[in-house]
Amino acid sequence: MAVALLAGVVSFLSPCVLPLVPGYLSYVTGLAATTLPGPRPMASGSTASGNAAGGAPAAAPAAGRGRMLAGACLFVAGFTVVFLLTGVTFAQAGRLLWQHARTVEVVAGALTVALGLAFAGLLPRVPSERRLRFLPRAGLAGAPILGATFGLGWVPCVSPTLGAVLSLAAVDATVGRGLLLAAAYCAGLGLPFLAVAVGMRRGLAFITATRPYRRAINVAGGVMLMVVGLALLTGAWTEFIIWLRVTVGPGVIGI
Repeated sequence: MAVALLAGVVSFLSPCVLPLVPGYLSYVTGLAATTLPGPRPMASGSTASGNAAGGAPAAAPAAGRGRMLAGACLFVAGFTVVFLLTGVTFAQAGRLLWQHARTVEVVAGALTVALGLAFAGLLPRVPSERRLRFLPRAGLAGAPILGATFGLGWVPCVSPTLGAVLSLAAVDATVGRGLLLAAAYCAGLGLPFLAVAVGMRRGLAFITATRPYRRAINVAGGVMLMVVGLALLTGAWTEFIIWLRVTVGPGVIGI
């Protein structure tokens, strides 16, 4: 789950997702970038008492922040449903092939290594422009639909990291584990969306600050995927999971 969570964060920071986050959030809320909530400098002639008396200047940013957070939650929910269903599908496929578990592990490892090389820029990648062009109506009502469209149409963009998570789901070969891994990936991808929505102006500054490091982020993400892939290929992944269960104990979700 930690690997899946980190893979989601790497997807968010990738050059084909991060620069477009403000546009997505503006679209799903109907708020222009110039009206996004965040700290604003006080005008020279204004006072705290004047703002309190009027009420509207303080209420407007709060309302905008709430709308931004609601839109981001609906958008994340849309692609989460798609990725959860995909994770279950791959886990079920691995379950059907349980008699060939080692073969599945080797194929998943080789695929993950190839995806890591592609993510690091060492192999040709499928162009990220190959995505669905459908756009629902702007605003909160269309936010979950746009999120689902993101999940379906941006597979070429997020395929390296998502492919690694789906490979682990196929190797685990249980629907519950597939759901958990997909949920962890969605958390890694979705929580940064929500963080940017809460503090949009700071989020814009963060996106700008990461621009010079995008190549390094891709290389680091690619190396992470290759390590996981090599562990699957050599059987070290299974040995690590066995050691983890013996040392820490089996994972239990308490409700």
